[in-house]
Amino acid sequence: MAAAKTTPKEKVVLAYSGGLDTSVIVRWLEQKGYDVICYCANVGQVEKYTDLEAKALNSGGSKCYIVDMQEEFARDYVFRAIAWNAKYEGRYLLGTSLARPVIAKHMVDIAKKEGAKIIAHGATGKGNDQVRFELTAYALLPGVKIIAPWRDPEFNQQIKGRAEAIEYAQKWGIPVKATAKQPWSSDDNLLHISFEAGMLEDPAMRPLDEMFQRTLPLNKVKAKRESITVDFVEGVPTALNGVAMKPHELLAAANELGFKHGIGRIDMVESRFVGMKSRGVYETPGGTILLAAHQDLEALTVGKDLLHTKNTLAVRWAQMAYFGFWFTEEFEALDAFLKISQRHVTGRVNMELDRGNVVVTGRSSEHSLYDAAIASMEADGGAYDQSDATGFIRLQALPLRVAARRSARLAEGAKKAKKAAK
Repeated sequence: MAAAKTTPKEKVVLAYSGGLDTSVIVRWLEQKGYDVICYCANVGQVEKYTDLEAKALNSGGSKCYIVDMQEEFARDYVFRAIAWNAKYEGRYLLGTSLARPVIAKHMVDIAKKEGAKIIAHGATGKGNDQVRFELTAYALLPGVKIIAPWRDPEFNQQIKGRAEAIEYAQKWGIPVKATAKQPWSSDDNLLHISFEAGMLEDPAMRPLDEMFQRTLPLNKVKAKRESITVDFVEGVPTALNGVAMKPHELLAAANELGFKHGIGRIDMVESRFVGMKSRGVYETPGGTILLAAHQDLEALTVGKDLLHTKNTLAVRWAQMAYFGFWFTEEFEALDAFLKISQRHVTGRVNMELDRGNVVVTGRSSEHSLYDAAIASMEADGGAYDQSDATGFIRLQALPLRVAARRSARLAEGAKKAKKAAK
């Protein structure tokens, strides 16, 4: 008698970090009958777990991909945000928001390679990351199926929180560090580290000094005021202090400068895409320095109307990046605009770093639109005829003068009507 054929297990690619949650999710998926392919993205985070592949396989995975994408992350995601001067709600430099699409993009690549139509992640149902992962997957892998265990009632019934997760891990021989949890959660990459939840859920609670990792507190900054230069070519940072570097190297070097000078801390309440307000504490040392330099050089080399239009569009770009709409036609169109706007943003910015402050002290560019002969308050030799301003101002004021006459006319009519009524 012929042996019965074994039906192959359905493959699922899991975004895997090696932490408690994803290690438990690996085993849970395996127990549900899936062939679990673990995937860990290196976007410059400080690795907390040794031998991730062995841990993934021990937890129930059949394979483990570890992909180093630091260069791509810095070049195509971080530096693009720098070129936009992008800040969500005017403050957040989008550290986690920029990492999620590149992580999800490679996750889809692995799914295609493995012939998998299912991806899974450990993001919660209250956060932004679930949206970012899933929108990217839907955009790049038609017909994809998503498994989000923290939104699955069956998973929640079995694993309600950390205590149950630890118990589950111990049951299956999954090594975990069952020490007391820090009173916050964090996520880091080459651009930043973020802190939220736990004690930080009280927006009035001051963060503990021991929490910070990327920036020295000002009372511990010993570095003296330091002068640096940042070079750009068409809006892209290319050199620090005259030394040309690859994108991820330059960002790492800027991070070191920001760390010792205490630069780049932000504590804010933001609007999550899912509708709630949340409190986030961020450290973005290198990004803060590079964005300040780029914004200054852009002011020197980009014309007024184009600059104002770009500043308006940058708000929309930051929103879309934060929400997770990276792989869309609108995003593609905005980046086509960005490329044109940055054609002349080439030059050098001089800066001083001093106890949490980034101060621009000078800038230079072959593409400068600044003309001293025109801008000078001294005699300009005919480069600018000040008497021309008279007609210019009168033309700009024409709508104002017409509106003023109307207001005077209406006021006079109201006055006559009031007098006639007496």
